[in-house]
Amino acid sequence: MDYHKSVLLNESINALNIKKNAIYVDGTFGGGGHTNAIAAIANFVVAIDQDEEAIKRAIPNEKIKLIHSNFSEIKKILHDLNIDKIDGMLLDLGVSSHQIDTDYRGFSYRKNGKLDMRMDRKQSLDAYEVINTYSKENLTKIFKIYGEEPFAPLIAKQIILNREIKNIETTNELQDIILNCVPKKFGLAPVKRIFQAVRIEVNRELEILEKTIYDIIDCLNVGGRLAIITFHSLEDRIVKKTFNDLSISCICPRDFPVCNCNTVQKVKILTKKPILPTNEEILLNSRAKSSKLRIVERL
Repeated sequence: MDYHKSVLLNESINALNIKKNAIYVDGTFGGGGHTNAIAAIANFVVAIDQDEEAIKRAIPNEKIKLIHSNFSEIKKILHDLNIDKIDGMLLDLGVSSHQIDTDYRGFSYRKNGKLDMRMDRKQSLDAYEVINTYSKENLTKIFKIYGEEPFAPLIAKQIILNREIKNIETTNELQDIILNCVPKKFGLAPVKRIFQAVRIEVNRELEILEKTIYDIIDCLNVGGRLAIITFHSLEDRIVKKTFNDLSISCICPRDFPVCNCNTVQKVKILTKKPILPTNEEILLNSRAKSSKLRIVERL
């Protein structure tokens, strides 16, 4: 199996409108599919990934500068590389196939492994700590907000009751607790939502997204583009709202005769509706099914 199969690959490359003598950033290197496709056209690509395993598996390429970090550190990364502005950046916000398919990473309910879910394995907070130390109130909150799970209070209560007997250590144990306390007619859907919620909490996935988009826009040359691939409604809503906020030129009330808000439109939205994968791509890679691509251009 591939380390990671890049989704919306051709669409992402087209979105960036890549020029040869320009600088691009792939904020989520993963298996390198998007990065290598960009490097096939451009002379220089900065590739970032917080997963050290992804960086170590990369094939050396003189046109690619690999950075072990989080894309939220984009301003610091570019400063350290003495890069003032870039001409485009891509974010693929999905979990890599390798992370999902590797049992010891603890991302998937389909693979039994220790509760982990850290994209950056050097960070301290992991899924084990979330499940075994968070209060019932905090668990309920993240299950509701990050998982949009209707049975959040019930599942949180059962987790607390189970861990009073013994700590919950594996993905199978967590899955069994969820399945044993929700009606069977809902199948694995609650499990998927709870695992998503815990992963988002562990990796601060939504917490950093809005500010990061603003930082990336600040780093773009005029005409530079930001393309973001999302995989669930929570992150897509944040991306859509932030792009809309950045595209507004005035926030004064409509009855104001003269604008005095000093709001400057920073981007032009290039995708009124998100770009979706083709049926052919979904047949080849089922994990592409929920992906959406949104694009803006710096003004």
